[in-house]
Amino acid sequence: MTGGPFRRLAIVGRKGAGRDRICAALDEINAVAGDFGATVAVERSLAAMVPGVRTVDVERDDLDLLISLGGDGTLLRAARSIFGRDIPVLGINLGSMGFLTSVSASGIEGGLRQVLGGRYAIEERRTLEAEVRSPEGEVRKTYRVLNDVVVHNAGAAQVLLLDLWVGPQDDLDEIGSFSGDGVILATPTGSTAYSLSAGGPIVVPEMNCFLVTPILPHTLAVRPLVVPGREEITVTALDRREPLFLTADGQEGGPVGHLDRVVVRMGTVKTPLVRLPGHSFFATLRQKLNWAARPIDGG
Repeated sequence: MTGGPFRRLAIVGRKGAGRDRICAALDEINAVAGDFGATVAVERSLAAMVPGVRTVDVERDDLDLLISLGGDGTLLRAARSIFGRDIPVLGINLGSMGFLTSVSASGIEGGLRQVLGGRYAIEERRTLEAEVRSPEGEVRKTYRVLNDVVVHNAGAAQVLLLDLWVGPQDDLDEIGSFSGDGVILATPTGSTAYSLSAGGPIVVPEMNCFLVTPILPHTLAVRPLVVPGREEITVTALDRREPLFLTADGQEGGPVGHLDRVVVRMGTVKTPLVRLPGHSFFATLRQKLNWAARPIDGG
């Protein structure tokens, strides 16, 4: 699959990756971009690491391609900064796991040449929208995420009692209540993140669904759910004096009052991720999760 040319490139990066690694990656990107007549600018927070480089306001300026330098967290931050703008995101992995990234640190030149040369594919990843609603139904806060929404304790570690519902607000069907450390509501993209660590299933990104994964439930009868994308999930607190907390993509969040509801549904926008030829979800799983072991001959 090919697409139109990318001429205005912007870069976001993880400072924790180190100045030398960021600068080396930027040098490669600039060299390749120059060969294709493309311009490169970096987010303002990176400018101090690379004096003299052109800067860009990622959330407002016109872009053709957004490049993230780091791991999955950096790519999530990049994607969240352009939600709804239909700007493709290319992840270059300078971190450890990198489920969402497409290019390794050692493959920057080759990977970027393919992309700028039009040899790439776009994966449209689904998002979630979460609303914190007052008891009267007023929307206090809205969050949009690519990976997950987590409802958990705001302070010291203690057991929560949560109630889960499915369906529209005027016709809720109770799933049930459980005690535990919280609940994760994840997209298929987020199925390989926190939800996976909490025992949730891995879901192919193309699926129109989202996951409800309890965190350390105090009964084995409570298991993760896969819910159709047309549904809404409502989370409420039971028998609580302290507020809960909602965390969006592990990067922002806020309190959820004792009587508030968290209503989660599929988002109206998708995030376009750039993929190189030959890249596949299952190849990533084999590599990242070491699903490549085979029996020894004669064993």
